[in-house]
Amino acid sequence: MSEYRKGLLQGFLCYLIWGLFPLYWKMLQSVDSFEILAHRIVWSCVFMVLFYCVYKGVRLRDHIRRRNLPWLLLTGTLITFNWGLYIWAINHHYILESSLGYYINPLLNVLLGTLFLRERLNRWQIVALVFAAAGVIYFTIDYGRFPIISLSLATSFAIYGLIKKKMKLDATAALTVETIWMMPMALIYIILLCSNSESALCHFNLWIYLLLLGAGVVTAVPLLLFGKSAERIPLSTLGFLQYVSPTGQFLLGILVYHESFSTAHLVCFTCIWIGLIVYSIDLAHQLRSRIR
Repeated sequence: MSEYRKGLLQGFLCYLIWGLFPLYWKMLQSVDSFEILAHRIVWSCVFMVLFYCVYKGVRLRDHIRRRNLPWLLLTGTLITFNWGLYIWAINHHYILESSLGYYINPLLNVLLGTLFLRERLNRWQIVALVFAAAGVIYFTIDYGRFPIISLSLATSFAIYGLIKKKMKLDATAALTVETIWMMPMALIYIILLCSNSESALCHFNLWIYLLLLGAGVVTAVPLLLFGKSAERIPLSTLGFLQYVSPTGQFLLGILVYHESFSTAHLVCFTCIWIGLIVYSIDLAHQLRSRIR
C-alpha cells in the first residue's frame, strides 16, 4: 500500500508539472523551438548525471545490463521525437491538435496495459474509459481532419511508457542513459547555431540563459517521477492520472492566455471528468478494501 500510494503521488505530481509547462515555455517564445529542444536535452543530461552521481553513485552497470541498452536507445529516441514534435506543434499554431494528443495518450496507455501487460479493468473502469473515449472521439470528429500530430504525440509517449514499464529498471539509471544517448546530437546542433550566430546564446540575455538552463531541471524531474510511478502502479492507473496534464493546459489557456473554448472542448472536457470521477470513486473503494 505504501508503494502504491507513492506511485499515485509521483504520477500526480508528474502530470501536474507537465500541465503547468505552458507557463515555462511561454517565457521562451523568442527562442527557436528546436534550439529549446536541444537545450532541454543537454541540460537534462547534465542534471541527470549530477543527480545520479550524488544519489546513486557512478556505476550505471549495476543497474543496466547490455541487453537493455537497445531498449534505452529506443526510449531515448521516442522521448526526443515527442519533445520535438510538441515544441514544433506549439510554435506552428497546432496547440489544439497537440492538446488532443495528450487526451488520447491515456486511452492508449490503458489499451497497451491490457494487451501487453495483462492488466484487467473492472466494469467501473470500463465505464470510465467509455466516457473518456466518447469525449475524445467527439473532439476528433469535430476537429474535422485526421489528427496526425495528436496521434503521433500520443503513440510515441504511450510506447515510451510501455517499454519503461516492461524493462523494470531503476528509473534514475534508465533516464540517465537516455539523456546521455540524446546529448551529443543536441550539443552539435547548438554549436552549429552558435558558429552561425543564430543561437539565443549569441545575444546576451541573462533571463533567457537561466530559462534554458532550467529547462533541464523542469524536463528531468517529471520524467523521474513518471519512471518511479510506472514502477509502482498499473499502466492503466497511470493512464487516467495523465488527464491532469491536459486539464491543466486547458485551464491555463482559458484563464491565463484567454484562448477560445469551443463546444467540442466543453463536451470532451465534461465526458473526461465524468470518467475521472467514476474511476476515482472505484479507486478509492479499492484502496479501502486493501486497507481492511
